[in-house]
Amino acid sequence: MEFTVNQLAGILSGQVKGDGSEKITMLGKIQDAKKGQISFLSNPKYEQFIYTTQASAVIVSKDFVPRKELSTTLILVDDPYSSFTRLLEEYHKMVSFQKSGAEEPSFIGTNTVIGKGYYRGAFSYIGHNVKIGDNVKIYPHAYVGDNVVIGNDTIIHSGVKLYADTRIGNNCVIHAGTVIGSDGFGFAPQEDGSYKTIPQLGAVIIEDNVAIGANTVVDCATLFGDATTIRKGVKLDNLIQIAHNVEVGQNTVIAAQSGISGSTKIGENCLFAGQVGIAGHLTIANNTSIGAQAGIPKSIKEPGQKLIGYPAIDLGNYFRSYVVFKQLPEMLSRLRELENKVQRSEGKSISVDQ
Repeated sequence: MEFTVNQLAGILSGQVKGDGSEKITMLGKIQDAKKGQISFLSNPKYEQFIYTTQASAVIVSKDFVPRKELSTTLILVDDPYSSFTRLLEEYHKMVSFQKSGAEEPSFIGTNTVIGKGYYRGAFSYIGHNVKIGDNVKIYPHAYVGDNVVIGNDTIIHSGVKLYADTRIGNNCVIHAGTVIGSDGFGFAPQEDGSYKTIPQLGAVIIEDNVAIGANTVVDCATLFGDATTIRKGVKLDNLIQIAHNVEVGQNTVIAAQSGISGSTKIGENCLFAGQVGIAGHLTIANNTSIGAQAGIPKSIKEPGQKLIGYPAIDLGNYFRSYVVFKQLPEMLSRLRELENKVQRSEGKSISVDQ
């Protein structure tokens, strides 16, 4: 890409202070950026670098007042971090959406409709009765099953598997190795100790603006007509398991190696750190934050809680309890001293469990 500082300022609704005609071809970190790159300053601890950076332009807050002379052009905005993120998004779109047309060999089924600006990579498979919107990019070795629907401006990366009847919204990104619509974990125990497979006949619905990391799995619902649902704006990291009939509320973020058991309903704007485990058939209230490796065995009904541990408890209570836990060896030593004193003074035998 190549833009002038003035053009980028227009995209960000920012004000230029310096040479707006400077050419920008790349983004960079403020401490490493070179001429032709643009960076940003959001955290005050990095302010020292704005006086030495070689970046052609730096995005800063409107209330930034330099303490030394600057050699770079400034773009003044309300939120430098969000503005730089927007530029990253625009750059990513330019890179991701530059491919077009169909590479061979690839397969496309009957009664399938694909919008304009598409890309189909080599060895990709698109089944029958599929509906694909405009500017959709399907990378090599991706599989799109029968009756799948994919909205506009969505990217399906290499090796993604979309089972039949899956519905993907607009502006979604699904990264390599992810599987959408595989069978839920349904097995009925039999009298002889074996298990009988319960057919999984439902679908998966992924709404608009969802991002799903690599090697994540979203299982289909159990019954025909039902769906495992990922609401708009959800961001799922790599290596996440979403079981059958789960619903993840809009704008919820879930980090890697977390697992959501079947039929659990996750609220809106929740935040789950890595390796969080949620039991099945639960309800998690809106705006719930759950710390890394926490386990949730029962529903969370009050919105806005911050929890950690197993079973998860309030964040503040957890750390207060942890302070006591660390003191247990010292407390045991003091208890033994008291035991010995009592034994000497009373001549009695008192036992303390180790």
